[in-house]
Amino acid sequence: MPTPATESSRVVYEPRSAEGWRDPFPMYAALREHDPVHRFENERGEFWALSRFKDVFDAAVDAGTFSSARGLTIAYGEMEELGLESPIVMMDPPDHTALRKLAIKRFTPKQVEALEPQVRAFVVERVERLREAGEGDVVTELFKPLPSLVVAHFLGVPQADRSLFDGWTDAIVAANADGDIRDSGEVLGELIQYFAGHMERVRKNPGEDVISALVHARPGGQEVSAAWILGFAFTMVTGGNDTTTGLLSGAAELLTKNPDQQRLLVGEPERIPNAIEEFLRLSSPVQGLARTTTREVTVEGKTIPQDRKVLLLYASANRDEREFGSDAAECDVTRKIRRHVALSYGPHHCIGAAAVRMQSRIALEELLARCPDFTVDYAQGKFAGGNYVRRYISLPFDPKGAA
Repeated sequence: MPTPATESSRVVYEPRSAEGWRDPFPMYAALREHDPVHRFENERGEFWALSRFKDVFDAAVDAGTFSSARGLTIAYGEMEELGLESPIVMMDPPDHTALRKLAIKRFTPKQVEALEPQVRAFVVERVERLREAGEGDVVTELFKPLPSLVVAHFLGVPQADRSLFDGWTDAIVAANADGDIRDSGEVLGELIQYFAGHMERVRKNPGEDVISALVHARPGGQEVSAAWILGFAFTMVTGGNDTTTGLLSGAAELLTKNPDQQRLLVGEPERIPNAIEEFLRLSSPVQGLARTTTREVTVEGKTIPQDRKVLLLYASANRDEREFGSDAAECDVTRKIRRHVALSYGPHHCIGAAAVRMQSRIALEELLARCPDFTVDYAQGKFAGGNYVRRYISLPFDPKGAA
């Protein structure tokens, strides 16, 4: 029988993209078991990956040691080369805390709840279209445009401009497929130019959106910098779109693979909110993001040097048997989950988490009520490129269930 050291030498973390996302979970399991603090390298340098829940969780809440300020990918120097002021996800406390307080005022439960009728009307129209057609691509029809509508609402983007969101998201994620966001400069320029104009419009005619709130905020008597507001818009457009698409497409896959769980939710739709936490845990749309060590740190007996990129493998952590039990890889919509890291944790917990849960709940409520036997052909589904987000870009849908 191989020794742990031998097994450890065989475990290799390989960044995934597109078809590589179909089943990364055996790789995560091997890392958790044999090499939970894994060192790897490529032409960009040396990197580390944490795969167990406790280690990922501890790093996520310890911004003092695991900093976001030097980017969230495993590309060294990405923010410096882009020439952007760091968006909120790439800041550390106390600056991050102060600016987050300004933005989160537009994401209160009351404001999220107020958007529910608009979201439900959109979902019903798209589900009925799929049902009447008898087939379709549920990502194209529903899971992709829905979060775009929600993000656009919170940013105050008029209806006529909302198709821009998907284009920007696709282009930036594609440019980031090799872990290097620097290739998305032209698209970033378009996004920045658009929101610079939007900021000027709301400066004169403020609305109820988050951009208006930030433009008119005066923390400590000072204006919030235009560069930071643009960085926030960038974060919302990219992160707010593909995360929800990944969650919903992952949920559809899980329900098709577990028809007993689907029947339970059809009969007891009040379980859907709890089910969403299980779908978040198992699908983990953001599979992992990087931090940079501010000092030498020892984890699980291994010492990571200062100034090293460390990948927090959220998707692996969320399937860790040490946290979730021996059935961690199984889908149980009744599971009582104390915590998970699908939306990160600590200072960088997803600012739009309530909106993600709201739109996902409504989408699943309407899908299960109107198409209780639906299935998706996940074997024919296609995944998006990119090393950090696992999401389908195409997922064939049968409203009556495959024969």
